Amino acid sequence: MASTSSPLTLPVLPLDDEVVLPGMVVPLDLSDNEVRAAVEAAQAAVREGSGKPRVLLVPRVDGTYAGIGVLGTVEQVGRLSDGDPGALIRGRARVRIGAGTTGPGAALWVEGTQVEETVPDPLPGAVTELVKEYKALATSWLRKRGAWQVVDRVQQIEDVSALADNSGYSPFLTTAQKVALLETVEPVARLKLATEHLRDHLAEQDVAESIAKDVQEGVDKQQREFLLRRQLEAVRKELRELNGEAPDGGTDDYRARVEAADLPEKVREAALKEVDKLERASDQSPEGSWIRTWLDTVLEMPWNERTEDQYDIRGAREILDAEHAGLDDVKERITEYLAVRKRRADRGLGVVGGRRGGAVLALVGPPGVGKTSLGESVAHAMGRKFVRVALGGVRDEAEIRGHRRTYVGALPGRIVRAIKEAGSMNPVVLLDEIDKVGSDFRGDPAAALLEVLDPAQNHTFRDHYLEVELDLSDVVFLATANVLEAIPGPLLDRMELVRLDGYTEDEKIVIARDHLLPRQLERAGLDRDEVAIEEAALRKLAGEYTREAGVRNLERSIARLLRKVAAQAELGDRELPCTVGVDDLRDLVGRPHHVPESAQDPAERRTSVPGVATGLAVTGAGGDVMFVEASLADAETGATGLTLTGQLGDVMKESARIALSYLRSHGAELELPVTGLKDRGVHIHFPAGAVPKDGPSAGVTMTTALASLLSGRLVRTDVAMTGEVSLTGRVLPIGGVKQKLLAAHRAGITTVVIPKRNEADLDDVPAEVLDKLEVHTVTDVRQVLDIALTPAESAEAAEDLTAAATVAA
Repeated sequence: MASTSSPLTLPVLPLDDEVVLPGMVVPLDLSDNEVRAAVEAAQAAVREGSGKPRVLLVPRVDGTYAGIGVLGTVEQVGRLSDGDPGALIRGRARVRIGAGTTGPGAALWVEGTQVEETVPDPLPGAVTELVKEYKALATSWLRKRGAWQVVDRVQQIEDVSALADNSGYSPFLTTAQKVALLETVEPVARLKLATEHLRDHLAEQDVAESIAKDVQEGVDKQQREFLLRRQLEAVRKELRELNGEAPDGGTDDYRARVEAADLPEKVREAALKEVDKLERASDQSPEGSWIRTWLDTVLEMPWNERTEDQYDIRGAREILDAEHAGLDDVKERITEYLAVRKRRADRGLGVVGGRRGGAVLALVGPPGVGKTSLGESVAHAMGRKFVRVALGGVRDEAEIRGHRRTYVGALPGRIVRAIKEAGSMNPVVLLDEIDKVGSDFRGDPAAALLEVLDPAQNHTFRDHYLEVELDLSDVVFLATANVLEAIPGPLLDRMELVRLDGYTEDEKIVIARDHLLPRQLERAGLDRDEVAIEEAALRKLAGEYTREAGVRNLERSIARLLRKVAAQAELGDRELPCTVGVDDLRDLVGRPHHVPESAQDPAERRTSVPGVATGLAVTGAGGDVMFVEASLADAETGATGLTLTGQLGDVMKESARIALSYLRSHGAELELPVTGLKDRGVHIHFPAGAVPKDGPSAGVTMTTALASLLSGRLVRTDVAMTGEVSLTGRVLPIGGVKQKLLAAHRAGITTVVIPKRNEADLDDVPAEVLDKLEVHTVTDVRQVLDIALTPAESAEAAEDLTAAATVAA
């Protein structure tokens, strides 16, 4: 509690950015005009009265005086330790400053009222605890500073007000904090404020000491590590000199390795620059580790290592034929490549314009046709090293071009790693599943492959990690893909396209007999003379159990068959050796899954009713047979218009509308009853409704199905067709003729209708397939209908069939 007493008239002694609290004794420099004027005025006032000279110590912060000052007495006037005149002043009590007044001397005189402070006696328990806490905190701080004598003095202070004002000696308090203590006239509140300041300072000091300790420990550890490493290097050096060994592990070793390595001139210059940086870098610098890793990578690259191509052209072709059946296009391309290389080498032409005669081939085809395994056969035939780079799911551009060396864990790209793994600069590199490359925020790997696969640019390929030119012009790149449309156009433009559209049934038999069966016999633990499979059984497995473009499912079926035989032999149900025939297939692998339409009962065939036609399509797994169904809605239902189902794309929907429009406008010419189409709805459905479909090549199939529905004439079971139809009835060319004819052959179709303008594509179809197919090339829909529709026996029979189709609809 505080009270006021009689007013006082005192000279003002301003303190700039300093605060004096009651009980403090401070020396002041009298060389300051304002300080000297205040002391002289106080001395003059004493001469007129009695006692010690008194002044009012007032803090002045940024030119502003505090509202409360301290009554101070001038204890002594003399000289300070530095020889300047000074005065020793003791703070006595707080004074609330009032109005200004006049007095002797040049000082500023003010009237003030002394603040009397009272503390309850005895002290409450909370105040006693506060006093103990402050003394404990002050003792802890003073002991850290080594001020043991001051500790005793603080412990002897019992007055709450004096104990709080004693914190004015604390050097860590700011001027604002000291002013706050001065203006807090309640002793207990002032002691709380002083305790908070002291507690906060000790907490900050503990954190600072902890940080300093950690830093010092880290420095000590680095110094110890540095000294130990130096000692270790010295010991190793002495041991090497004692044993006559070559130096290793230091920068001298890297310089010697670079100078001794057979590197291209520009690569050598870049490597020596990095060695210079390594010599200047400290052992603790992370840059030294990056440089060592880079130098190791550069020195491990086979810069001048090349394998000699085997120029036995006939022998190379024999190797390709022995390891793969069919695939004549890619075999011819590799044979041509080797033949040209041989002639250039024989004539001494060699390298022209810094480029060698590398090749970039894109093998595109359905799964299971041998694209990936063909790469190893090509390398074997050429006598080169082979390395496979899997690109499926790659989304980071750095996977192709490498990371910058500054990144943690940086690596060269997959192309550089493939060259390093192969150990030569002219391997066969298989870029597997190039159509599965994606892109995201990390870049587009397909775009990074443009320089790799461009014969005009890849002799100066730069990897982001190596940052030196790498000659890829002598590398044979083979890229595999399932879907041609998924390869970006600019990337596809840099490669030679070779299509692998699938195997004929005869080729599958040869592959199964010569490759698949021996491999699966070994995996099943059977000898070749223990189990034999008749050719007829293999043919049935390929034709009725596994209808596919490749041979993967055929190999699985053979593996399943052999596992059954091995199990039966172990159980004693079958004696070995044995021969598996056609009649044994049902017991070993179950019933056939793909029975040809021609082999089914006539009443069970899809085309046994009007309105169903057989088309041909191309999917990601090769060619396939597709059925189109059409029906008419009953006139009484009121349904009109065209309904399309089967997950059709926009192009296929347009083809259906074109087919319907053509029949409506040319129905009379085709002798079709189209008058009823105006009031009745037409529904066209493509089975396998869960599979998305699109493209214009089903136009003639839809037209034929609608014509069959309207005329009541059945579509021949052995006929399949493909082609785009126009509003005038013209049959326009389409793509995928080879794949579609192979699919028709696999499905047991004997007659195929294709556009006339696709006649040139028949040259790509194997001769054994063409011999078993009757191919009709047409230019008009009328020709398609004449070939595909069965002839009506009479007009009455046709009307009966139309009526039957209407009832079925």
